[in-house]
Amino acid sequence: MVIKKDGRREPFQRQKVLTGLMKACEKRPIPVSVLEQVVDEIEREARRRGDAEITSRQIGERIMEALRGIDEVAYVRFASVYREFRDLTALLGEVEKLVKRE
Repeated sequence: MVIKKDGRREPFQRQKVLTGLMKACEKRPIPVSVLEQVVDEIEREARRRGDAEITSRQIGERIMEALRGIDEVAYVRFASVYREFRDLTALLGEVEKLVKRE
């Protein structure tokens, strides 16, 4: 089960995670098979931990971690929605963090 931000619980939906990844990677040179591997790893990680529940925050953070290593543009796209950037300053701050990592 996935625990949403508002406390609701819903079944883990692999397709929902994959759709979010695909939106972030739209028009980027990333094969769907790579995105499917990310979803596979998120599922495996949750099962390995043995928890019956995982928070949507944990899933989102794991997606961002994966995208950071796959494609920085896709990472910024996903982060801008996931972290709900309110203005350009917040977005620029995230981009500056990426640049410093390199």
